[in-house]
Amino acid sequence: MRVVDEKGKQLGVMSKDEALFRAKQAGLDLVELAPEAQPPVCKLIDFKKFKYQEDKKQRAGQKKSKGSEIKEIRFTPFIAKNDFEIRLKRAREFLSEGDKVRITVKFVGRQLTKKQFGYELLNKVRENLKDLAAVEVEPKWQGKLLMTVLKPNKNKPDGEAKN
Repeated sequence: MRVVDEKGKQLGVMSKDEALFRAKQAGLDLVELAPEAQPPVCKLIDFKKFKYQEDKKQRAGQKKSKGSEIKEIRFTPFIAKNDFEIRLKRAREFLSEGDKVRITVKFVGRQLTKKQFGYELLNKVRENLKDLAAVEVEPKWQGKLLMTVLKPNKNKPDGEAKN
C-alpha cells in the first residue's frame, strides 16, 4: 500500500504491518483513503481530528445549500402610512437576505366590498420594491386574503454592491 504522512508527503509503498508500525510510532491512525487504487492509498492522520474536519465541511455545505424561505408580511387595505412603511422596510430586509416574500392583504367585514383597495396596495408595494424584487405569483384571492409572492432579483443594484 502507498502511505502518505499527515502533511501530504509520500512515504512510499510498504506493507500493511510496516505502515501500522509507522503510525504507532507517530501516535497517529492509519486510514485507507483510496481502496480501489493500485496500490491502495493510506494516510497517517489523527482520526478524531479528521472526522471532526469532515463533519465541519459537511455542516458548512448544508448552510450554503439553504433554500430560500417564504416570509409573509400582512397588510390591511386601509393601513396607516407609518405601518405601511414599517412593513415595507421589513420586506426589504427579507428580500436583501435572499428570501421570497408573500404579501398578504387581509380583508375584514365590509372591507370586502372595496377589493380595488387591495389591488392598489399591492401595486404600491410592488412599485416600492421593484429595485429589489420581481413578481413570482400574480395577486390572487384565497378566501378573504389577497396574496402575491415577490422573489429577490438575481442582480443587485450597483449602489448596494459598492456600499
